[in-house]
Amino acid sequence: MNLEKSQYIGGKLVKGPIAHDVINPATGLKAGTIHAATAAEAIDALNAAQKSFASWSTTSVEERVSWMMKLKDAIIENEEALRYCVHVEMGKSWGSTQGDYQMLLDSLDYYANLIKNREENTVNDPEGKSSHAILDEPIGVAAAFLAWNFPLLNMAYKLGPALAAGCPIVIKPSIKTPLSACLMGEICASINLPAGVVNIVCGDDIEIGDAISSSTIPALITLIGSTSVGKHVIAKGATSIKKYSMELGGNAPVLVLEDADIDIAADIVATLKTENAGQICVAPNRIFVHKNIHDKFVDAVKTRFANKKVGFDREQEIDMGPVMDLGAWSRIDGLVKKAEQQGASIVVGGGRPDDLQAGAFYAPTILTGVTNDMDICRDEIFGPVASIIAFDDLQETINQANDTDAGLSSYIFTKDAEVAKQVARQLRFGEVHINGVNYAINLPHCGLKQSGVGVDCSELALDDYFATKRISTANL
Repeated sequence: MNLEKSQYIGGKLVKGPIAHDVINPATGLKAGTIHAATAAEAIDALNAAQKSFASWSTTSVEERVSWMMKLKDAIIENEEALRYCVHVEMGKSWGSTQGDYQMLLDSLDYYANLIKNREENTVNDPEGKSSHAILDEPIGVAAAFLAWNFPLLNMAYKLGPALAAGCPIVIKPSIKTPLSACLMGEICASINLPAGVVNIVCGDDIEIGDAISSSTIPALITLIGSTSVGKHVIAKGATSIKKYSMELGGNAPVLVLEDADIDIAADIVATLKTENAGQICVAPNRIFVHKNIHDKFVDAVKTRFANKKVGFDREQEIDMGPVMDLGAWSRIDGLVKKAEQQGASIVVGGGRPDDLQAGAFYAPTILTGVTNDMDICRDEIFGPVASIIAFDDLQETINQANDTDAGLSSYIFTKDAEVAKQVARQLRFGEVHINGVNYAINLPHCGLKQSGVGVDCSELALDDYFATKRISTANL
């Protein structure tokens, strides 16, 4: 399979001037090469998007939906190739690449159906002197910065609503995982998608990102990434008035109450901490467990971790691959070691799995004796480490759960529905999951505090790509 990729700008595949090798973190070997862009290509992409805005924004809903379905069909034809790119650029297990790929289809279907059924709103005039129509107008060129942890899923969150709304889009994937995104450019080219409607440029993250952010062309900048990156993008974007939609860092608390179903709680925690090697913005970061069930819960998670197959082999059922690179490995290991120095204990894991001495694999790890003031509770772990805090007083624990600048996801486990409702209302997080976990294209994914603005997924995300226009007509 040819994994030499180019940029997609103005409807054409363009070779950037810099050869950049993509490394598979499971093997440390080259997975492919992209001809990376510079700031010049990023500006070309913005200009191409701007040029296409007049025609694409006025294209009928029926025609836009037709293009979305053509793209969906082409994606289906290229399923193997798309999933393979994710498999090797992330070292992700073959099975888990299905979720990345499927979200592309789900997003195109969902937003195509939404835009077909979206209705014009009116405002009642109490005096009867005028009629008032409230219109959704495509906001302009959208620029999307994607995180590396879910290369295609993150693209799907942006591509579906942008195409449906009539906004040309410039997509900047992470330089760490550009192969699948660049292949999407090839797929767009293969169906002759109108030039400039979708543009994909990838190069040095700072150079490309700053060129896009500082341009006056984007009307919307949408980002999936860390809080620090979000702040940087907003600062660079101050050259013009822009709209922002950002899903930023998390520090998810889990509250396992005394009456919780331990098996359900342990299943979900163990899954979220090993799926994608724990590199998920909504993964549990601080796990508060009532002291009376603490030991049973630790044992339950330990058993589940022991049953997880870690590795990189398409022919095997692999539960967890490597973390993104050796830099990520060192950062995670540093947090674990610092927690030990601060008084925590390693129950299992810590460092490399015994049978995987190559690549960026980090063993599923449990820490106990953790307190909420430790570095590992203040920083987002973004790795397969479960930090467990024993608690007694529920209200104090809710206060500790809220003691973070982040406010993305949170979890509650209890059999008492009334208690769950009361705790959920006190948690300052954009999402609260009770006795389960549910993410889907129709459910809003959003954060409070420093975890972002705007929404991914659901009809609310489509609103980010529209400006509101009021047309008032006097009744003569």
